[in-house]
Amino acid sequence: MTAQVGHLFETPVIVDTLADAAALNAELAAIARRRREAHPGVAKSNWNGWQSTPDMLGWGGEAAATLARHFIALCQQYTWQPHPEDESFRWFVDMWANISPPRAANESHCHPGAVWSAVYYVDDGYAGSTDPALGGELVLYDPRMPMTRMLPLDLRYRGPDGKVAQSQMAMRASAGRLVMFPPWLMHAVRPYFGEGERISIAMNANAVREGVR
Repeated sequence: MTAQVGHLFETPVIVDTLADAAALNAELAAIARRRREAHPGVAKSNWNGWQSTPDMLGWGGEAAATLARHFIALCQQYTWQPHPEDESFRWFVDMWANISPPRAANESHCHPGAVWSAVYYVDDGYAGSTDPALGGELVLYDPRMPMTRMLPLDLRYRGPDGKVAQSQMAMRASAGRLVMFPPWLMHAVRPYFGEGERISIAMNANAVREGVR
């Protein structure tokens, strides 16, 4: 057959790895643990873990600012701006730390009111293991759900590569890795079954005019 298959309206997901991240990660981990000792945190999507308030840029020091600058650079690279000469346009970042002990997870959720969302992995908790049974994957859900699983007889579409279209994608955490995606994209974190603590930094970037925020 000569039919061609294409995909329209793709969802952007950017995966980046920070170079020489070991020193930054050590500092971020220490900052997050100190904050946990001083503040009870908040309960939102997290199960059995600790989550800080989203004002980490106010108490995270230069390490948090360095991570935010990298995030903003990615936002600038992957966002089209109709008036680049507009100097009043600025990015603002909300940032919070997550510390997840064994059996912690995050329920499915989204981040309304932002342009981009991201998660940065400070310590993946795997201690070098590649065992998939440790869990803790970031799960990104097809935004067309539940349409993709509403076909009769459990039929599913095939993609351009011939593979069956999936309704979700799981990404394994890795220290130094940053995953950026649209804030409306539903996502979750599977339960983690390792022995150590996992530490991640979540961020939202918003675009505003100077003095409006």
